[in-house]
Amino acid sequence: MAPAMGENEGSAAPRSADVARLAGVSRKTVSRVLNNEPYVSDTARRKVLAAAEELGYRLNQAARTLASGRSGSIGVVALGTVGYGTASLFLHVERAVRDAGYALRVVNTPNGDPVGIAGAVESLLEQGVDGVVVSEPIVEGDVGVRVDVPVLFLGAPPAFSAARTVTMGVAAHALARAATEHLLDLGHPTVHHLAGPRRWYATKDRIEGWRAALAARGAHEPPLLNGDWSPASGYAAGCALASDPSVTAVFAAGDEMAIGLIHALRDAGRRVPEDISVVGFDGNPVFAYVSPPLTTVVQPFEAAAREGIRLLVHAIEKPDADLPRASDPPVQLVVRGSTAPPPSHQDKTEQRTV
Repeated sequence: MAPAMGENEGSAAPRSADVARLAGVSRKTVSRVLNNEPYVSDTARRKVLAAAEELGYRLNQAARTLASGRSGSIGVVALGTVGYGTASLFLHVERAVRDAGYALRVVNTPNGDPVGIAGAVESLLEQGVDGVVVSEPIVEGDVGVRVDVPVLFLGAPPAFSAARTVTMGVAAHALARAATEHLLDLGHPTVHHLAGPRRWYATKDRIEGWRAALAARGAHEPPLLNGDWSPASGYAAGCALASDPSVTAVFAAGDEMAIGLIHALRDAGRRVPEDISVVGFDGNPVFAYVSPPLTTVVQPFEAAAREGIRLLVHAIEKPDADLPRASDPPVQLVVRGSTAPPPSHQDKTEQRTV
């Protein structure tokens, strides 16, 4: 039953669920009709358009989309956190989208579950976006959605099918390998790794880079420790490692965990870098000003965002053309005061100088 005149005055604008309910169809059917997608019966299409008109739902936007074939907007599915990495990547995606001449539509997801991802994507499709960016780093399981616009997956493999799929990494594997190799080059016999949460793609990429560096040098692979990106989890890991005198080098998968780890080592009487060297991951500039300044690898957020959006826009505007080759993001290691040769090497150096 349609709402009576004046019933919606002062209330929220009608949503696709209201249109679906009035038309007696699913939300997916509403999305397909208003985005002019195929495989919708004429009867269902007429019902949806009539219901949308009666409720005053997004008809102007739908008309513009149907007339031009494009809406001039790109949607972003992002993790709803404010961590340095996710926030920095989103900031550069936003700038790249606007610099490309497109409007930005954003839907945050709190947990990275398939249902939440599917709902976020459908919400963007209902807004008539020309392409979708998924910078969601957690997705677990199959996302049951089929997207008929190009999709850019940033820092993670494709989680669902799309008209065209673009993938763009942030060089996490190469950065983790560079961090580990730096410690091995200093003479450390092996490198312990404080990894991120197991559910994250970034955690897996960094573990693989660490393992690859150890394997290439024939170094022993110590047991993994897992944190949750927070300084507190780094502190807990530092407490566990401090009691082991064989530990001389640690690669932490996040700068904030590295800072917590260093604090725990110092509280336990282990000096950094004289006893244990620590390398972080992200390149947060704040940690150039802690004591000791943190050695870290810098995630190429800006380069990855700009290159990914360049490819996505190409897929949107030239749907029949082959995608150009993606440029590899840069690998940047910033060496500061938290790394040094292991104590055995330092002792030998001191003996030679006496």
